[in-house]
Amino acid sequence: MKSLITLFFLMTIFSSCDRSAGNSSTDSFAPATAESKINVAYGNDSAQRLDIYLPAGRTSATKVLVLIHGGGWAGGDKNEFASVIPTLQKQLPGYAIVNVNYRLANQFGNHFPTQENDIKEALRFVLGNTKDYRISKDIIILGTSAGAHLALLQAYKNTDVVKPKAVISFFGPTDMAEMYNRQTNSYYQFAIGLLVGGTPAKVPEAYAKVSPINFVTPQSVPTLLFHGGRDGMVPASQSKNLKAKLDKLSVPSELVIYPREGHGWWGATRDDSFKKIVAFLKKHVG
Repeated sequence: MKSLITLFFLMTIFSSCDRSAGNSSTDSFAPATAESKINVAYGNDSAQRLDIYLPAGRTSATKVLVLIHGGGWAGGDKNEFASVIPTLQKQLPGYAIVNVNYRLANQFGNHFPTQENDIKEALRFVLGNTKDYRISKDIIILGTSAGAHLALLQAYKNTDVVKPKAVISFFGPTDMAEMYNRQTNSYYQFAIGLLVGGTPAKVPEAYAKVSPINFVTPQSVPTLLFHGGRDGMVPASQSKNLKAKLDKLSVPSELVIYPREGHGWWGATRDDSFKKIVAFLKKHVG
């Protein structure tokens, strides 16, 4: 009788081990297929949505490229990146891509730091779901215009949420007081004042808090800056001054200025930007 009980006990153990091994294989080692998750909520507001593009064959080592759209903090939408996402997937085939929307400012509210806080919440959401998505916590942030400003703020200021591996800015504002004081368009100047809560003379501390250049340290992440030499909205000096501070503090960085381009570009110039992004990430992220 004892031998039968022992035999039954051993068979139960081995049967349990077999099932456990089978589940482990299914959960951890089955090849991941490509997936797209659109308009995933990271907050309660309808604007707090993001799209996630997960590559096939991803693992817990898969890096994540986060995209932040522009639009003067009061406009724009993540759909602006729709045409370039296939190119980014081709250029960076091993990356997951996250495309973020955030609440937009208007005359009634959603002023700073609403947009900054939304980016933090979006990143917290992504980091909290890395296991389910089979991706790593290695994040690179890329933004255009106002989105580049938010990307730089996150990269330099809000490292308590996540310190990205690198940040990429396409013609982003870096010093908001200078942006206001040197702005030749009265509408843009008014919009900046509305967004921040007054003029630099009246609320200097607010402008200091929303200027990425003020948060650069010797420990800041590798930074790639793009700017058009004929940008009439965000002067190229915004990127040049940031580059000077990065150099002074020995932070790895590159500045690419396209002399004939304005506030955005396409065609061969855009292709050149993508090539430079790939080279920069290979050099500084791996």
